[in-house]
Parts: sequence; C-alpha cells; structure tokens
Amino acid sequence: MDTTTQVKAKVTAKDFFLWLGAMVALYVSATSLILLVHQYINVFFPNALDYAASYSSSMRFAIASLVVFFPLYVWLTRMLHEDIRHTPLKQELWVRKWLIFLTLFVAGITMAIDLVMLVNTFLNGDITTRFILKALTILVVIGGGFWYYLNELKGKWEEKKKESTVVAFVVSGIVLATIVSAFFIIGSPQTERLARFDEQKTYDLQSIQWQIVSYWQQKEKLPVGISDLEDPLTGFVAPKDPQTGASYTYESTGAMSFKLCADFNAPSRDMVVDGKSRPAVPQPVGSELANENWKHDKGTVCFDRTIDPERFPVFKK
Repeated sequence: MDTTTQVKAKVTAKDFFLWLGAMVALYVSATSLILLVHQYINVFFPNALDYAASYSSSMRFAIASLVVFFPLYVWLTRMLHEDIRHTPLKQELWVRKWLIFLTLFVAGITMAIDLVMLVNTFLNGDITTRFILKALTILVVIGGGFWYYLNELKGKWEEKKKESTVVAFVVSGIVLATIVSAFFIIGSPQTERLARFDEQKTYDLQSIQWQIVSYWQQKEKLPVGISDLEDPLTGFVAPKDPQTGASYTYESTGAMSFKLCADFNAPSRDMVVDGKSRPAVPQPVGSELANENWKHDKGTVCFDRTIDPERFPVFKK
C-alpha cells in the first residue's frame, strides 16, 4: 500500500465517533427491544410468583430508549455506508473492523450463553413456555444482529444498497410495530397520566384512613372533619385531590365507622396472575387494609370503613 493510500485510510475523529456512536446505539436498541418483548411475555404468560407486579414502567423505559436510539442507529449506519460507498478504502479502517468484530464476539457469546441456559433449564425439568419465548427472543434479536454484521464485515451492504434499504425498512417496521403494540397494554400517555392521578388519590385516602384510626385510638372518637387530623407537631397536613385541588370527602357514619370518597378517572388497574385479579398498584408496606379494599370503578367512589377495637385498641392514658 503506497503513502497516498495510507493517508486516505487513516482514521479521523469523525470516523471514530460515528462508528462508536453507531455501535452504542445498536447495543441500546437491541437491549431495549429484547426488554420490551420480554415484558410482553410477562404480561401474556404471567408467573404466579410475580405478585402485584407492574411492567408498565419497564415498558415505558424500553419504548423511550427505542424511540431515541433506534432512529439514531439507522441514521448513523446510513451515513457510514454512504461514506464507504464514496470512499471504498474506509472499509479497511481499524475502528470499523475492531467494532464489528467486537459486536460479533458479544453476539456470539450471548447466543451461546442463551443456549446453555435453555438446555440447562430443560435438563432440570423447569422448561416453560414463558422461558422458551424469552430465550427465542434473545436468539432472534442477537442472531439477526450477528447475521447483519457478518455481512457488514464482507462489505455486502455497501455494495448492495437496495438490499441494505430493504433490511432497514423491515427492521424499522418490526421495531415500530413492537412499540405501537405496547400502547395497547400500558395505554396512551394521557391514559397513564390519569392512572397516576388515580394512584395518588388511593395513596392519599390510605394516609387519611390511618390518621383517622390513630385519632380514634388516641381520643376514642372519630374526627368531625378531615381538618381535625391536621397537627403541626406531627406535621400531618390533609392531602387534597392532586387533579382538582378539592378536599377529599369524609363522613362519620357511626361511633366507629366512616367513609372516604374520591373521584376516579377510570377503574383500578388490575393484573391477572395465576387466574386471580390483583392490583397492579404497589401498596404501602404494613398496610392492613390495602389491596382489594381499595379497588374502585370510574367516577365518585366511597370506601366504607369500620374500626375493629380489638385490632386497633384505644391507647391507655
């Protein structure tokens, strides 16, 4: 190779960071796609041990990562291919070869480990549909990347632009369909916002309820209104509806019974686990009256409560 050729094949800062950026975007996109599909599997093939599990946060994070990094990956890859088509000697750049070989190595090791885990699980007799689908997801996604970059190393995508474009459209379509499908599970951003309002209202009612129980234990009577619960020494301030700013409805219905009301945007979000409906909203640790007692429909819902003096005895003075 002559001196002129060596100068043309020299790695510039632009080449280095374009290839590095493309690989980082690839790894993040592949990981996010696998995570998103795995959450689909968790939803449709639930594990009985995943009590009250909610997958929406993981799905939202995976969607956000794909929305940002996958288009970036496609754009950077297209730039690199066009650059090589314009300057074929850039196929020999060391940064290109090193990163491609690294990607092939990581992909190969990942698929090998995945197969080992699959075989080991089968030999232990713990094979399930859920596990098989997750293992196949890793094999398909990582295997697809391995195949793509094996051809990239041979220069196929730079030589055959049409085939490269077809692959880009097919993969983009799969990623887009996966993202869109997620919204049928977690709902739209507006739906999620309303659901978070409802969750906060449930937490507020639980907090008020325990303040009422504490008030009764100390004074052996129920408060007249929610404002009676406020105490500058303990720092408790009665929460208000975060959506409207209005006070929650409280009414004493007996010597030891009362009801709390709030206006909800939608029915409580439940998950079906092992054939049983369980709340997807995590409950406070130690809450005795959580879970089923806080399920609600859309609209104004009142929760009737009666204090059990044996479980919550009055404090001795």
